[in-house]
Amino acid sequence: MIVKTKKYQLSTGKYIKLGLINIFRAQWWVVLIALAIAAMTFVIPSHWWWIGALIALVIYGLFWLIQFAGITQLEQNKILFERLNYEISSHQILIKLNPKQGMPMKWETIKKVQAGKDFYLLVISKAQFIYLPYRIFNSENDRKFMETILRRKNYIK
Repeated sequence: MIVKTKKYQLSTGKYIKLGLINIFRAQWWVVLIALAIAAMTFVIPSHWWWIGALIALVIYGLFWLIQFAGITQLEQNKILFERLNYEISSHQILIKLNPKQGMPMKWETIKKVQAGKDFYLLVISKAQFIYLPYRIFNSENDRKFMETILRRKNYIK
């Protein structure tokens, strides 16, 4: 069986938000480094340790914000923000721009899947992912079949 979705266009703002959330979940340990820097206050008493740790965290966050905002401006990434529809089977995900143009993606390229309360997020890399809100599925059965595929592939429990 193949699940065919409605056309969906990912907005740049949604992409940046999802990208930042994804990167901060993956690299949560950066906060521990900032706390270690701030803990130096107990070794050498100074408020500058706290300020330095806060500045480092802000710079880290701005770095990733600029990265994701920059991706939205690059010509080679414009395809990410086109109106696409998907044909999902147990063998591959076919990303289609129109009936004649499409790109197959094997399930092996998907690193992990996050199932939210109203979406699936298929993570390919730090900056690449496929966002599938439930509303793009044509029926509840299509969404359930998608969930079945994800369970069989051990992406969700």
